[in-house]
Amino acid sequence: MIFILLFLPVLLGAIVLLSKSRIITRTSLILLPMVYIAVTISAWSGLNWIILPGWLNIFFKFDPIGILFLAVMSVVFLASSIYSIFYFDEHNCSVQQEAVYTATMFLFVAAMTGVLLSTHLALMWVFVEATTLTSALLIYFEKKKSSLEAAWKYIYICSIGITLAFVGIIILSIGSRSFNSLFFSDLYSHSSEINPFWLQISFAFILVGFGTKVGVAPIHAWLPDAHSEAPSPVSAMLSGTLLNTAFLGLIRVQEIMIDAHREEFSNFLLLVTGFLSLLISAVFMLQIKNYKRMLAYSSIENMGILFIGIALGKPGIFAAMILLAAHSFSKTSLFLTSGNILHHFKTKKIESVHSLLKRDSITGWIWIISLLSISGIPPFPAFIAKFLIAKAFFAAGLGWLSIPFFILLAVIIYGMGNAVFKMSFGENKSEIIESKRLNFSAYTGQVLMLLLLIAIGTNIPETVLNLLKNAASFLN
Repeated sequence: MIFILLFLPVLLGAIVLLSKSRIITRTSLILLPMVYIAVTISAWSGLNWIILPGWLNIFFKFDPIGILFLAVMSVVFLASSIYSIFYFDEHNCSVQQEAVYTATMFLFVAAMTGVLLSTHLALMWVFVEATTLTSALLIYFEKKKSSLEAAWKYIYICSIGITLAFVGIIILSIGSRSFNSLFFSDLYSHSSEINPFWLQISFAFILVGFGTKVGVAPIHAWLPDAHSEAPSPVSAMLSGTLLNTAFLGLIRVQEIMIDAHREEFSNFLLLVTGFLSLLISAVFMLQIKNYKRMLAYSSIENMGILFIGIALGKPGIFAAMILLAAHSFSKTSLFLTSGNILHHFKTKKIESVHSLLKRDSITGWIWIISLLSISGIPPFPAFIAKFLIAKAFFAAGLGWLSIPFFILLAVIIYGMGNAVFKMSFGENKSEIIESKRLNFSAYTGQVLMLLLLIAIGTNIPETVLNLLKNAASFLN
């Protein structure tokens, strides 16, 4: 099954580029995420219906936390693929443009899959770098001056970050010379043999390196530009899947710190980074003028909350797993809907968008409901996650931190809510609003995301709950 996930995207991408057929391109774009979902369900169920080459078993494997991240990525990939068909039609893309977009998206997904399933730290680093190169092409897809600037900024900042992560890996290898291995299983089982000084220094470097890719403050500068300039389905993939992959890399390194009983050092750094991300998001959210950049700062906020969650012990880790899925699905819905808004109003300025509910009631209500979801309003699962994180503060003896935590969240929700409701309900009386509905593919992905969120938030299936618990138990 791992063979399918790693090589099918490459094969289909080559077929799409060589065939130059719109039917093959669009069919492949919908087929691949469905295959990913099927394989993920099979792995989740413990089925393995393909015999792997021996080396694949060594360097790649399914584990509970990898399956959770893979499941989230597969669902977001499907929603983004459905919306991409609307995007092609809206922008009158040529057959060649559709093929290039689709093939690059497939390579991007394959690179992220490599990150999620890697059993070796250096190999995972290689795939993280591959995600940078492939996603940069997608950011530049519209070939505008602003998208070129965003793509180069993204490559430059993330390459510096990934270089620092590489330095951290080298330092870790120095500290683990006694067993001379960078396989995660060896690093976990021999964690007590790693020199504590080198381990802590390596974690600091890896935190900055992978944290750059996650987009947490103060190393977040690439994220608002890239999310704002990329095509909407690409923005959904960046926020809903790419940030998660780098975050998983950090989780795997955090497990080394826990096994070596050095988590006090790493937890402090994670808490500081998490709260700084919330502060930066709150400050910018109050003065934001671009609704896609607003969604980008919301991603920084949620990544910061995830950092806080994994620093608070088992209750916080479980909450982080819930929030990870909630954020990915909510933000996918928001970014895809922002594409509808851009189609209607031809601008990304918040002040230029008004009467959205009159212009397109479906888009307007999806926009509002998605805001409620990302804000953590019941019955959406983000509410459960934030409530559990509040409990985790007290369980960890840090109850006083819940005060600045909720104050910053309130400021961010106010900033986003103010913008969303102005766009939805505000009116320009001098302009006659003509109602216009879009193709069904412009709404399908968002509706799928919101239905999943409501199902998880109101009556979470036992199998999904077990998946979340098993993923959370990865960090002992």
